[in-house]
Amino acid sequence: MDRRAERVRRFYERAPFPGYPPRDSLSAFRARAAHNAFVRLLDRAIAGNARILDLGCGTGQMALYLAKADRTVVGADLTPAALALAAAASKRFGLGVHFVETDLRWAGLRPGSFDVVFSSGVLHHTPDPRAAFASIAPLARPGGIIVLGVYNAWARLPFRLRRVLARASGFRFIPGDPVLRDRQAEPARREAWLRDQYLHPEEHRHTLTEVQRWFAENDVEFLRTYPSATLDDEPTDLFSSAADNWAPEAWFAQVQWMWTLGREGGLFFSIGRRV
Repeated sequence: MDRRAERVRRFYERAPFPGYPPRDSLSAFRARAAHNAFVRLLDRAIAGNARILDLGCGTGQMALYLAKADRTVVGADLTPAALALAAAASKRFGLGVHFVETDLRWAGLRPGSFDVVFSSGVLHHTPDPRAAFASIAPLARPGGIIVLGVYNAWARLPFRLRRVLARASGFRFIPGDPVLRDRQAEPARREAWLRDQYLHPEEHRHTLTEVQRWFAENDVEFLRTYPSATLDDEPTDLFSSAADNWAPEAWFAQVQWMWTLGREGGLFFSIGRRV
């Protein structure tokens, strides 16, 4: 593990992300996750017997939510403290998710082993996101799906302005952050969000064109984004191809994301199929 990756690992050891509310139950956990339209679409698109890897799983929320039917789910992360919370939640909820400690650049997992490789909020915290993607793409089998969530360069702009104001005030004034407001009664999760969004030692931001270039370099066919970068396209099948892939339309959509995604950090998802 290089020095910068070790710094990120130590950062999350102090406040594992995103954490769990006190006295969380499986029914409350699933109901909370199902409020998210993307999570519902992802769950619907994945086969009931799929082999799934959640790479950079943090405290394991997505891995645990997807652990339904006959799916085999593996959660992998850099941070032992986060994995301990994930494993405890898996035991508490009675789910059979397997969690492993690993650095995604040298994951130690067999190439081509997974039907779905999911990685959200991870690559933009690595020293070289392009190289990191080249490491994770081979973990999907040929024909398998890769779901990648990273900060969008445009959608992140409002949050970066908020971060400047927060730091200038010594974090006494953080305007317009709905997540911090909703977590007032959950100090541990509030601190985890504040640190992840405002104090992270390593952060990069990416355009859709950049992510599409990574896909092309690693034999991954680009399918679509979520939210969609195609106008008037509301997907019912997250793993289907978008109606078109017109660059000016995609740029226009990304500018719009400043308003639709910017309030909660500017994360967008790109979905592709390994050739």
